[in-house]
Amino acid sequence: MSYPDPRRDGSSYPKTTYFEDAPEATAWLRRADAPAELRTGGGYAHYLATGQATRGQFGLFKWDMEAKAGGPGAHFHRTFSESFFVLSGSVRIYDGNDWLETGSGDFVFVPEGGVHGFRNDSDEPASMLILFSPGAPREWYFEGLVEMFKPGNEVSPEEFKEFCERHDNYYL
Repeated sequence: MSYPDPRRDGSSYPKTTYFEDAPEATAWLRRADAPAELRTGGGYAHYLATGQATRGQFGLFKWDMEAKAGGPGAHFHRTFSESFFVLSGSVRIYDGNDWLETGSGDFVFVPEGGVHGFRNDSDEPASMLILFSPGAPREWYFEGLVEMFKPGNEVSPEEFKEFCERHDNYYL
């Protein structure tokens, strides 16, 4: 029997990063009932795996949005890709041309430099997974936004732009 060769289409496995002779017991578990790490203006962010926890390989967040929560407008990133997997509800995702209506089970991939945005404009809550690769410290960005826009804070457009660019967010 012949087995598929990953090199056939030019693919290959990544470079080896583990060089020890024996494997290690290093897996970790985050329970489904763990509380969200961040309350946002329109929902909750669950840091399933931060870039720091994955040694920079990826970041994975669960984003729970309340009804009519809105979300970020058109923007892009220079240093990481972003993927969205809708778990429940209806999420509008901007693909650089149009706002696409997505639902449970839909997946959107946005490479570095790809214009995108997401929002919940529906009357129902929605939930999705957001994957960042490589693992940028996105929690610092989201926590900073919550802090920046607390009631009573005044943020100039220049301050907001500088903060966003420091966190590799370039709004159009």
